Amino acid sequence: MSVEIVGPEAEAYLSWKGLLEALTKGHALPPAEIDDTFLYRGQDTLLSRSAWIDGMGIAVKTATIFPENPSRGRPMVNGAVSLFSDDGGQLEAIVDFHLVTKWKTAGDSLLAASRLARPDSRKITLVGAGTVARSMVEAYSSLFPDARFTVWNRSPAAAEAMAADPRVTATRDLEAAVRTADIICTATMTTEPLVEGAWLQPGQHLDLIGAYRPDMREVDDLALQRSILFVDSRATTIGHIGELKIPIAAGVLRPDDIRADFYELGSGRFSRQSAEDITIAKNGGGAHLDLMTSRYILESWRNRGAAAQV
Repeated sequence: MSVEIVGPEAEAYLSWKGLLEALTKGHALPPAEIDDTFLYRGQDTLLSRSAWIDGMGIAVKTATIFPENPSRGRPMVNGAVSLFSDDGGQLEAIVDFHLVTKWKTAGDSLLAASRLARPDSRKITLVGAGTVARSMVEAYSSLFPDARFTVWNRSPAAAEAMAADPRVTATRDLEAAVRTADIICTATMTTEPLVEGAWLQPGQHLDLIGAYRPDMREVDDLALQRSILFVDSRATTIGHIGELKIPIAAGVLRPDDIRADFYELGSGRFSRQSAEDITIAKNGGGAHLDLMTSRYILESWRNRGAAAQV
């Protein structure tokens, strides 16, 4: 059995609609077995995230994080995703790490927004101006074609650079940008909350991407208390990510305050109930989503000839 190498060129055959369909189908399968391993050498890290879904197969996403690389003209993060078959465990494909990460992260948030954001959403505030925020402009525009974006960043120059896109306007007033938005998307590395619950307005949807460690938060306690809370996976967020772990430990929240995760998409619980609701979706980005996304990328690459003829 030959091993396929799937690189960045596969992106030409992907669509956000196709990915959302793949993620929805993936969550109709049995819940994934997931595990992470870390190895360290000083500041350098080797992270491997593994997922096994019965009926889909196995993925191991391996990343190397070398903080000194940028000073040497090299990317800080590198890696690859290995896909193994469901029936025999053979290595089927090695998929481009950055392609999987981009589509998994944005697709995770987009799936939540497709169920939780108001369909008439037009004003989207991006908190953070990094690679993820740039991907979200593309992803959100597929769901809300008339959307216009306001971006805030701790370093204004990065936000102003994003404003070269005619759909994007930079701002230095975070509070005003949050108060006037239909959707607020946070994609930062902060450990202290940036978005305050006092700023939130009825009908808003918050898409929280950035906090991924136990010591990280992007919104304050009041924001969580005023909102109806959703996660992509209870198993990879509640006990692992500071956005939820810290307020639960403090008694501000209970695990039962999480209304639903993606494994409840079919039940109807993962949905907006009222136009006045404030909804929060915490994007945890577990390895099972890497597996689902990698499978979608591989299948799209394999079917590229048929897609070209349509």
